[in-house]
Amino acid sequence: MNDNKMTPLELRATWGLGTVFSLRMLGMFMVLPVLTTYGMALQGATEGLIGLAIGIYGLAQAIFQVPFGLLSDRVGRKPLIVGGLLVFVIGSIVAATTTSIWGIILGRALQGSGAIAAAVMALLSDLTREQNRTKAMAFIGISFGVTFAIAMVLGPIVTHLLGLHALFWMIAVLATLGIIITLVIVPSTQEHVLNRESGMVKGSFRKVLANPKLLKLNAGILFLHILLMSSFVALPGEFEQAGFPAAEHWKVYLVTMLIAFVGVVPFIIIAEVKRKMKLVFVSCVALLIVAELVLWQAGTHFWTLVVGVQLFFFAFNLMEAILPSLISKESPPGYKGTAMGIYSTSQFLGVAIGGSVGGWVFQHIDAQAVFLLGAGIAIVWLLVSMTMQEPPYVSSLRVVIHSTRDPIALEQRLRNTPGVSNVLLIPEEHAAYIKIDSKTTNRQDIEAIIAAS
Repeated sequence: MNDNKMTPLELRATWGLGTVFSLRMLGMFMVLPVLTTYGMALQGATEGLIGLAIGIYGLAQAIFQVPFGLLSDRVGRKPLIVGGLLVFVIGSIVAATTTSIWGIILGRALQGSGAIAAAVMALLSDLTREQNRTKAMAFIGISFGVTFAIAMVLGPIVTHLLGLHALFWMIAVLATLGIIITLVIVPSTQEHVLNRESGMVKGSFRKVLANPKLLKLNAGILFLHILLMSSFVALPGEFEQAGFPAAEHWKVYLVTMLIAFVGVVPFIIIAEVKRKMKLVFVSCVALLIVAELVLWQAGTHFWTLVVGVQLFFFAFNLMEAILPSLISKESPPGYKGTAMGIYSTSQFLGVAIGGSVGGWVFQHIDAQAVFLLGAGIAIVWLLVSMTMQEPPYVSSLRVVIHSTRDPIALEQRLRNTPGVSNVLLIPEEHAAYIKIDSKTTNRQDIEAIIAAS
């Protein structure tokens, strides 16, 4: 059998966990385009409280993301995933049965408290071999982008046809389906692979937080989701003011997302293959400034709003593809999992800040002030991004070491291999974490060197 071909068990794990992750993320994004408009009919609703309802999900995720990831090492991956999904279901039911904005806020907080992303990635690592793990992780990443697009279209359709409460009931059903998939389809394992590329490691947070390159990238995902959440606190109402009813908003999101998905591909190639990552990154931030300024000036002009949304989605989708790649490139060997955990926490902090601050500004000033604030934040981000250096164009490998007589000599041999930029050898974990330039060397070459030792 081809060692690089996924086994049936690996395929089940990848598709099953990817589906669970997608169903879970639908709960975050389906509410985004509709809560500002339909939520205003709830008892006690204000623009500020709507923003809080959007943002509190991210705050709960940010609080529980890292602790739950570490806890899965003790209680097991599946029990934590099922438990997190149950909390999410309870939160969805609370939101579905309330008539008050405070009930929605409580429900959203409970939804966010079921933070399972780290446990999902850890279980995927347990169930896939080293040579196939990158493909499995990439599938999860792609599912995130597809889920976002589906949610932005599906949310307005379901809410218009059935109402906001029915939307939360639907989210509860989808999360319940995620529990069933986890228990029935996703394979079980008693073996926990200590993989520093996909899991967080105690004692490593200080090293990651002290890395200035990673700090700038964490600030980037924070800024990006502040812009996303704050803009969508104000945007649905602006479309309505322009004479475009909430029931039709999905059409704009569908067209602009499809154009953005296709349009970003050449720029991802330029960034990765042509190795122009910094140029594309800085240009993307500049485009976000333009998008926010267009939305600021749009007023009640429908087509100007559409142009602003198109520019925003183009830049957003491109940045969502670039930022995780940059984290992988810049993280030290053996610290990628921890770096991604902090990155995810920063992302959800952006959700929390963007929703709550955007709602407050919308309530106390107006929608234009929200977009102008977004432009100001993007300008700060542009200044930060211009200080970034071109990243190393390397890939991360984890290679199993069954035994070696002289680990120091092996580490030195690996470091001297053309295309290898950095090595972390941990004999007690039977693992080597290596950064390589894939244009110069590959996994097979590295494994041959280790086998010869």
